[in-house]
Amino acid sequence: MAPDSLTFIFLNAALINNFVLALFLGLCPFLGVSAKKETAWNMGLATMFVMLVSSVSAYGINWLLTLLKIEFLRLICYIAVIASAVQLVEMVLKRFSPILFRALGIFLPLITTNCAILGLALFQTNREYDFLQSIAFCIGAGVGFTLALMLMASLREKLALAKVPTVAQGAALSLMLAGLLSLAFMGFAGLGGSHA
Repeated sequence: MAPDSLTFIFLNAALINNFVLALFLGLCPFLGVSAKKETAWNMGLATMFVMLVSSVSAYGINWLLTLLKIEFLRLICYIAVIASAVQLVEMVLKRFSPILFRALGIFLPLITTNCAILGLALFQTNREYDFLQSIAFCIGAGVGFTLALMLMASLREKLALAKVPTVAQGAALSLMLAGLLSLAFMGFAGLGGSHA
């Protein structure tokens, strides 16, 4: 599979170099919102939407800034777009799903500072992806992020019913699960080489 094909870019972002489990970006919502599958799913969808808006905007912003030869403003522009997209998601959720809005709590505004979203914009710019490659990368990253959240939430829901030693309860157990999931995802590294 060619490294610049849309399929490879999608699989690379979703599995091989998963933002959470391989690149360790976006750990705050991964550990904070992954107690229940429903909350994890909704957080994954919200993050995926913000990633899509950020990716499309980053492509356009990069094109314009390169044309004007003011590339040094990329980071500031990307952060402004990400913050605006999160505000949009927050307003929509507050209006149409107040229960979900309360369930996501502080982690919803924290999408603004989620390094996975900023990393997405910076990676696609750095790799000089065209528009379709940027979309494939963004969707792959969003699917990978959601997959990581859902896997962690599933494990945590199962272990809530198990008898866990007191020394391993709470944050310790979450970190051990995250480490095991990360090790499992490292097995995908041989699928296409390491193109971080």
